[in-house]
Order: sequence, then structure tokens, then C-alpha cells
Amino acid sequence: MADLDALRLRFARALDAVRAPGGGPEPAAYADRLLARWQEPQRRYHTLTHLTAVLDHIDVLETHAADPDVVRLAAWFHDAVYLPERSENEERSARLAERALPEAGVERARVAEVARLVRLTVTHDPAGDDRDGQVLCDADLAILAASPSAYAGYAAEVRQEYHFVPDDAFRQGRSGVLRQLLALPRLFRTPYGQEHWEATARWNLAAELEMLSP
Repeated sequence: MADLDALRLRFARALDAVRAPGGGPEPAAYADRLLARWQEPQRRYHTLTHLTAVLDHIDVLETHAADPDVVRLAAWFHDAVYLPERSENEERSARLAERALPEAGVERARVAEVARLVRLTVTHDPAGDDRDGQVLCDADLAILAASPSAYAGYAAEVRQEYHFVPDDAFRQGRSGVLRQLLALPRLFRTPYGQEHWEATARWNLAAELEMLSP
């Protein structure tokens, strides 16, 4: 069970860090609206547990980021809009950030950076000099390097979110995603991710792909 009070505090700290002192309304209402989104009933993997994990991994990687609190805000928004049957969730999440953050007192340049990072999670392919993008993408993909049992739980939750897709179609689509990931020269872009997560993630992906094979 996620600690809602702890999450509210984490959101408030990130928001306060990217705006001028006294630069906007109290963070609580914004945090509560986001928390409500992350608790919607259609979610199985993209839940508060995932949000907390991404924030925790950003904490691990923050020395690699140029603006870690902007990355944290991007984590809050990156799956704020999530409907499994829709393909434009990242774009709608970015637009939500573009509406909410100026009202919350965040300057235009940092709002634009949050939205850019959210959109980057469509491809998880940050540029070589995109330090903030690398941290967000690595934090979002860190589940791939979980223990075998935790990875199996993640895979099962993804299947539950796509319960409306027939088994054969899901196996085909999921296998394609796994092959694309395994074909990448690197899954993780930060030095930490490459050292600590890359090998385990590739093992997990290959094992899932084998299980999906007919």
C-alpha cells in the first residue's frame, strides 16, 4: 500500500524546488489530483506502486541529472493519463503538465522541460547529452532489472491491463516489444543503469520472450 502522505510530501518538495519561493498556490491540491489519477481502476501496473518506484529510482540516479526535481515532476506526470486501449497517453499526460504546472507557479522553461520528458517516454530513447531524459527513462525502465519474481509480477500486471486483447494477439504484440528492447545496443543510458541493471534486465526480457514463444 502506497504512503499517500509521503507521496504528497515528495510532490511538494519537487514543486517547491522548481518555482520561486511563494511562487504559487499550495501543492496539496495538485498532488491530490495526480494521486487520484494514479489510483484509477483500469490500472494494474501503472499504479502508485510504479510511481513510487520511479521516484525511488530517480533518487538513486539524481547525480546523473541536470535538474533532478524537474525529472521528479516529469515522473509524476508521465503516466498521469493512462488508458490501456489508447495510444496517445503520453501526449495527453504532457498536455496535462502544460496546463497544471504554470498554474502551480512553475516557470515556462521548466514546464516545457517536464512536458518534453513526459513525451520522451514514448520511445525511451534520449539523446547522448540528454541527462534528464536518461535519468527519467532509466528510472521508468528499472522494473526490467527487478528480481525474477518481481519481474514476473510486473509482466502479469501488464497482461491484466490489456485484458481486452485476445491471448494470441497479446503474445504477438508483447513478443515484438521484447524483441525491440533486446535489439537495442543499450537498455539503460546512465552509467549506473548500465552497470547495475543492464545484464539483469536482458536476462528477464529473454526469459519472458521464451515463455511467450509457442
